[in-house]
Amino acid sequence: MSRNEKSVIKIIGNNIEDLKIISTYIQDSLVTVGDIVFLKKNRIFIMLINRFMWENVKKHSKDLKKRIRCAIKFEGIFNVKSKNINQSTKNKSLEFLAIKCNYTSDENYNINFFFSGGGAITLISESIEVIMQDIGKPWIVKHAPKHKI
Repeated sequence: MSRNEKSVIKIIGNNIEDLKIISTYIQDSLVTVGDIVFLKKNRIFIMLINRFMWENVKKHSKDLKKRIRCAIKFEGIFNVKSKNINQSTKNKSLEFLAIKCNYTSDENYNINFFFSGGGAITLISESIEVIMQDIGKPWIVKHAPKHKI
């Protein structure tokens, strides 16, 4: 990447406010079930997503729609639960909606990822340690995600 090109986005988060920012950036991302991994021994959760570049649409013409590969890595995760996601269908694509996080009475964080169609993933951790980073070069897509109001 040349110095004149816009650099990739990298966010390091350690609190609920940081998760809200990351949630905004990855809204409408697409993730394949096979690109979601929990490395239980290492207490690491990773998702590789195709992030819709909303920041590009806001700054430029609405005709310039792009996606970019993005890695989201959480450390210190001691359990992961999923709901309405068939983990045997590795090629199934999920559309990301939002991250919601709450601090529980047992002094843990429940970090919830919500997907269209009712799918959800919950990470359970004692702290919030996350890195979101774009990978590679963006590509142009035909359609921008649309939401009913």
